[in-house]
Amino acid sequence: MRYPEIQAAVYALRNTRGLPWPKDQDKKPGEKNTGKDLLDWLQAMFGFQKDNVSNQREHLVLLLANVHIMKVPKVDQQPKLDDKALDAVMKKLFKNYKKWCKYLGRKSSLWLPTIQQEVQQRKLLYMGLYLLIWGEAANLRFMPECICYIYHHMAFELYGMLAGNVSPMTGENVKPAYGGDEEAFLIKVVTPIYKVIEKEAERSKTMKSKHSHWRNYDDLNEYFWSVDCFRLGWPMRADADFFKTPKDAYLNLLNGENRSAGNTHWMGKVNFVEIRSFWHIFRSFDRMWIFLILSLQAMIIIAWNGGTPSDIFDAGVFKKVLSIFITAAILKLGQAILDLIFGWKARRNMSFAVKLRYILKLICAAAWVVILPVTYAYTWENPTGLARTIKSWLGDGQNQPSLYILAIVIYMAPNIVASMLFLFPFMRRFLESSNVKVITIIMWWSQPRLFVGRGMHEGAFSLFKYTMFWVLLLATKLTVSFYIEIKPLVQPTIDIMREPIRTFQWHEFFPHGTNNIGVVISLWAPIILVYFMDTQIWYALFSTLIGGIYGAYRRLGEIRTLGMLRSRFESLPEAFNERLIPSDANKSKGLRAAFSSRPKASGDERQKEKRAARFAQMWNVIITSFREEDLIDNREMDLLLVPYCKDRELDIFQWPPFLLASKIPIALDMAADSGGKDRDLTKRIKSDPYFSFAIRECYASFKNIINTLVFGQREKDVLAQIFAVVDQHIEDETLIKDLNMRNLPALSKKFVELLELLQKNKEEDLGQVVILFQDMLEVVTRDIMEEQDQLGTLLESAHGANSRKHEGITPLDQQDQLFAKAIKFPVDESIAWTEKIKRLHLLLTVKESAMDVPTNLDARRRISFFANSLFMDMPNAPKVRNMLAFSILTPYYKEDVLFSLQNLEEPNEDGVSILFYLQKIYPDEWKNFLERVGCKNEEGLREDEELEEKLRLWASYRGQTLTRTVRGMMYYRKALELQAFLDMAEDDDLMEGYRATEVMPEDSQLMTQCKAIADMKFTYVVSCQQYGIQKRSNEPCAHDILRLMTEYPSLRVAYIDEVEAPSQDRNKKIEKVYYSVLVKASVTKPDEPGQSLDQVIYKIKLPGNAILGEGKPENQNHAIIFTRGECLQTIDMNQEHYMEEALKMRNLLQEFEKKHGVRYPSILGVREHIFTGSVSSLAWFMSNQETSFVTIGQRVLANPLRVRFHYGHPDIFDRLFHITRGGVSKA
Repeated sequence: MRYPEIQAAVYALRNTRGLPWPKDQDKKPGEKNTGKDLLDWLQAMFGFQKDNVSNQREHLVLLLANVHIMKVPKVDQQPKLDDKALDAVMKKLFKNYKKWCKYLGRKSSLWLPTIQQEVQQRKLLYMGLYLLIWGEAANLRFMPECICYIYHHMAFELYGMLAGNVSPMTGENVKPAYGGDEEAFLIKVVTPIYKVIEKEAERSKTMKSKHSHWRNYDDLNEYFWSVDCFRLGWPMRADADFFKTPKDAYLNLLNGENRSAGNTHWMGKVNFVEIRSFWHIFRSFDRMWIFLILSLQAMIIIAWNGGTPSDIFDAGVFKKVLSIFITAAILKLGQAILDLIFGWKARRNMSFAVKLRYILKLICAAAWVVILPVTYAYTWENPTGLARTIKSWLGDGQNQPSLYILAIVIYMAPNIVASMLFLFPFMRRFLESSNVKVITIIMWWSQPRLFVGRGMHEGAFSLFKYTMFWVLLLATKLTVSFYIEIKPLVQPTIDIMREPIRTFQWHEFFPHGTNNIGVVISLWAPIILVYFMDTQIWYALFSTLIGGIYGAYRRLGEIRTLGMLRSRFESLPEAFNERLIPSDANKSKGLRAAFSSRPKASGDERQKEKRAARFAQMWNVIITSFREEDLIDNREMDLLLVPYCKDRELDIFQWPPFLLASKIPIALDMAADSGGKDRDLTKRIKSDPYFSFAIRECYASFKNIINTLVFGQREKDVLAQIFAVVDQHIEDETLIKDLNMRNLPALSKKFVELLELLQKNKEEDLGQVVILFQDMLEVVTRDIMEEQDQLGTLLESAHGANSRKHEGITPLDQQDQLFAKAIKFPVDESIAWTEKIKRLHLLLTVKESAMDVPTNLDARRRISFFANSLFMDMPNAPKVRNMLAFSILTPYYKEDVLFSLQNLEEPNEDGVSILFYLQKIYPDEWKNFLERVGCKNEEGLREDEELEEKLRLWASYRGQTLTRTVRGMMYYRKALELQAFLDMAEDDDLMEGYRATEVMPEDSQLMTQCKAIADMKFTYVVSCQQYGIQKRSNEPCAHDILRLMTEYPSLRVAYIDEVEAPSQDRNKKIEKVYYSVLVKASVTKPDEPGQSLDQVIYKIKLPGNAILGEGKPENQNHAIIFTRGECLQTIDMNQEHYMEEALKMRNLLQEFEKKHGVRYPSILGVREHIFTGSVSSLAWFMSNQETSFVTIGQRVLANPLRVRFHYGHPDIFDRLFHITRGGVSKA
């Protein structure tokens, strides 16, 4: 409520001025209507449920607030809802309703007042009414046009009430037909239609084989695609055909009676009744069959009459080729017959226009089968038989135009028009969506008029790409078929037909055939079979080629290995900031952006520090998640982490240690063995940039630590002079030539010992630290700096005397006085200091190469894929505040939630337990897990109950469990909190790092804002269908679900509650009442420990059992009313997610904001990784096949073909688009 945008939405809903409240609520308006809003008024007038109103109030407020933020990015402290936000939501919400009204030729009920001050209130009432209808519609949500019908009448009643209209029937002011009694809408509107669905579902169970004898959701919904639906009336007539079902259908079946559906007054299916037949392969792909058959006929004719494609220009050959139109007419007749057969069962409810179309199509097809052969015969000079008689009737003039050509032109006219419309898709979209009678009649001939599927054509450029793909493919296929398959067979066929064969070694199948027809058939049959089948082979080749080229253009697979990642890591921080951090700067677009290796960098030093800090926060969160998932061990984590903030004293960028590992030991050895020559070391530095980075950082950190520890002035002067000499040699590039580097490893060894003492940071080690400082000084002054002039200067500075240049070395007892009381130890530790010490110790001690870090294959795959995606073209990331809000919905039935110890240890029939199996499949992750929890073996885990719980989690995160899915999805929230922090943090907070916020109090302002904005933008609902039953049965999975809600407080669980209540039916004492319930974990205060319980948020009564057909779609459907935001991602219970991919979510959602072709997308396909690849070799093969071949195939279907269908999990839906069109389960 603190956000101005939420306050604006709430205040707008509370504008109830001028509304006619019911009389029972109008007596004391000062008391009764205090705090009431528009949805409360709708509840009072139409009888919606209280919890439905509360649920949709939250839904509408969040929806308007989020859209308001995007439309008006600037924060306005004056809480006023912007009209642009209101119009944007209203446009999406009512787009399908307005389309439905236009299709049926009815005016919509969305009438706005002329007084401007009332317009916003009226719009909110219209939107609130629709959402309340949708929220209580239960299974009717699968029937979007049925909801449109209900809304159409209720919105008209709403308009009548607000306009003060008088009913012509009663002579009183307009009132809702069903009144405003409690649960009136559920009982009087939803339940009657639900009962029809329920009865049809029962029929489906008793008559499974006869699918044409029962109606599903689509069949019932299609009734509302016709103006006949208005015969239902309002209030709906109980005796309408829609509500009638043959009650005795099942009894007739049992009694063996064969009564037709018409005798029971059952309305049946409306537009289509499926007939199961293998002929569908010909009817559904008729255009492909016709094209292939006609092409085959043309190629055989050409090959038979010359053998080259240029022979088609010969008049005789061309005339023979024109015979393909006769074949086409015969095939079209077969198509028309199949159309009639497959539409036969729907004839009773089919409209007259559709019946007439089927009949006329058949008559025309039959007519052309007669006309074309006759006119074709007329074109020959010496026809015979009937053709000669017809020609004598028409005359023998030589100069008259060919009737056959004229017939072809007339025959092809509809196809020519269709081709023209195909070339101009914008015209086709307009014509299909038009209600003009003339246009409707013209389009009626080409296809039946349906509510769905109109105006779906893509843009001209997409059409061009689609056409070119198939033109090239089919041209290649026909060329190869002609020269390799057909032409080589022509001459042997001619020879076989000429040469008579008298004797056969086998049985002769055609004893009365001429021209050796049996031999010819056996010769051509395999070739014809290959001809019809090889199109699939050519498609596989072309799709692989096009998919590979397109993937390379999109920079897919540019980083496939860790070696490639290392080579591009230098540009990774800028890619992070370019892709994942919002920026107002102009960014390059198109080809230039696609091929640029790194984004532009700002010269501002402060901005560089902030970019480095942001990269560090996100990179370290990813690496930390790897460690939490046990993909890497502690050492690998230390090698992969970067400092959370830039150390300004170092003035260099600190790369992850895995890039710099072993560089310092190698450099020390090369320097020690150089003999005063720096050629090899210089060559190595130039060839490996990280070599230089490691040396510079190590030296800078060495100086920083020494200067931080020493506070004595005399010692500081000594150190300053030493560093000054070294810096001068570095600047002059004479370091190795002028200084003795043989003892540099000894200095490194002493410094490593110092770092180890600093890591312990114990006061009793102070004396040892002093000795190490003195030893390091001795190594530097005695062994490294051997020049007498340098040494004398240092000694003078150390002892405060005018030493002569050749006086020698100062006695040891005098040197002991140095650093004795000038060391700051133990040190006041901070996070940055501890990281610096640990990091420098790694750089100096790790001698083996870190080329294999991380060693885990899954970690390598994930980090390579993520890094590669940052260099691809993706939408710019908005601020979390301005991003699209989204929800996750996961359906769950009775699968595993969390493995119990008994499940883990119980052996199967082969004597192998789940835990043993997982330990063998994931040996490195098991080892990392033991290291993380501080145990050496499995027995140590049994000693502590908390460790046993961690063991259960470790195993569950590697199985197909709900726990694994929930953890992966909750990465979204964690990512949003991090990104909100990076968006809102001041410079000081940014430099301290996001990790510092984890130790902040929960009520700190910054963290409160981050959590609040994450709550606004992200909702996760798990639809646990049986949770109520499991809870009452005290099943372990119910406790595990409750544990998930406790661990993730923002997680919401929806379930169907089944309660027994007294029945209103006299024949039943008790009836079952169903509720759609949303719960969360109850908040328990730390000072009030107690048992964790769930807390009911909303409880909405259903008209009956929500599960009538398939469980998963209806399970999702009942829970979708609890989702929020503009987008919705559906996740299966056996899927997971990763932290690094969650960081890109706001980029992905921006795809909804840009047009792809002629329209905005309504579904985004999301890549899914199959995590069961390590189970077996077959699973590994299938997983890799999914990654390679299937991915390429899907890419080509999406672009250039633009015909890809979506599976649904884990795709992202435009939520408002789909909830107004039947929900995501129908997509």
